Amino acid sequence: MQTPPPDAERRRAIAPVICYPTETLPPVDLPLYADALGTAEVIDTVIVPPRDAACFSAPAGHFFRIVSSEGPQVGDLNLWNAQDLSERFYSGKTRALHGTHVTTGDRLWSSFPALRPMATIVADSLDWYGIDAFGGSVHDVIGTRCDPYTHRQLSGGTYHHCCHSNLTRALAARLGLPIAEAEPHVHDVLNVFMCTGFTRDTGQYFMKASPVRPGDALTFFAEIDLLGALSACPGGDCSTEHSSDAASCHPLIVEILRPEPAGLTGWAPPPVNGYDRSHGT
Repeated sequence: MQTPPPDAERRRAIAPVICYPTETLPPVDLPLYADALGTAEVIDTVIVPPRDAACFSAPAGHFFRIVSSEGPQVGDLNLWNAQDLSERFYSGKTRALHGTHVTTGDRLWSSFPALRPMATIVADSLDWYGIDAFGGSVHDVIGTRCDPYTHRQLSGGTYHHCCHSNLTRALAARLGLPIAEAEPHVHDVLNVFMCTGFTRDTGQYFMKASPVRPGDALTFFAEIDLLGALSACPGGDCSTEHSSDAASCHPLIVEILRPEPAGLTGWAPPPVNGYDRSHGT
């Protein structure tokens, strides 16, 4: 390690600056969403089996709710524009705008060039958790998804029920695509119910036992027509390890809810980003 320069402490003491102040983003009308959710009825239910994934559809103006059912379980969520799979959830930009973990009032943003809200979190039964003494919090957009490639690299083994593979199989089955065509559409996830952070000393990504319990739920409003895929992670509550059959795993439930149309008066799907895509040419 290099010898610190004389002004090392002064350099460290410089205050940080928020990269993306969000005050100019379109406001989130949580009272409107809450009123609409109060009128909504469940019109479809999808069961996501343990160590597997399932797809669901959430039309614009509907809600979808991810529910813990039989025991502590985390899930890996992918979202696409139902009419155009090239527009998909952009975890990196969501993280840059809202932080490492998301909760009520935060939005899931889509990829370039559309860059618009895909879904808004309208209710979170785990919002009480906050940030714990280890720096951990719930619903992260910092991790990727457990995958067979990293598993192979680290352990030399082959495991087919990583979330990446689960999402790939589910999307392929839903769209009637070969696995090789479906896989490139699978992308970095929202880790639903997962409790994660970075270690203070080494800056490494960590996971710990999720605080989720049966009945806990994370509820979203679909801002555009969505195709979703959710994997019930083979890590279970992620208290021990990823990508194996060792952890106790449980199913997750996805409910699709349709509100009364009058409850959404004044709401409209967000337009695609207004940048002209000229890139200075």
